[in-house]
Amino acid sequence: MSTHSKRLIWLDLEMTGLDTFNDTIIEIATVVTDGNLEVIAEGPSLAIHQDDSVLDSMDNWNKKQHSQSGLLARVKKSNLTIADAEKMTLNFLKKITNKEESPMCGNTICQDRRFLARLMPELESHFNYRNLDVTSIKITSQLWNPEVARSHSKNSNHLAMDDVYDSIHELRHYKKHLLIEK
Repeated sequence: MSTHSKRLIWLDLEMTGLDTFNDTIIEIATVVTDGNLEVIAEGPSLAIHQDDSVLDSMDNWNKKQHSQSGLLARVKKSNLTIADAEKMTLNFLKKITNKEESPMCGNTICQDRRFLARLMPELESHFNYRNLDVTSIKITSQLWNPEVARSHSKNSNHLAMDDVYDSIHELRHYKKHLLIEK
């Protein structure tokens, strides 16, 4: 087993909506940590250009959120395509992780994975088939240890890199309060 096999790849996407068949990716960010959740490397945080017609078709929540965060302005200024962002992210990951060894990590990461499977299939195939979904741990905590769940607050502004770090910090919280280390 290589030293790369214990690495966790944290990913977040911002999208024009949640419909994996019709919406698209407007931002991607990645971070690689070790098994103790210590950051090994921060990947690129990339705004992906979309035409005005795509952005205009977003629902009101997404328009408001991505305008307030400044992401829409970055998307409009960007000249990166989805293919460019996939290639740049994959080039970063190939330097420090091995194909199919590291799980995809984050909050509700299955949704991000669905978008990757459709729009960035080469990047999606770099990950192990397993996911480390922090949201599942959160839901478990809310059910069986609500005090621990309530004691963690997120500062999400729905920017991909900020959300990646929020997910890492959240898992550190659950690790400290729910999981017994040997």
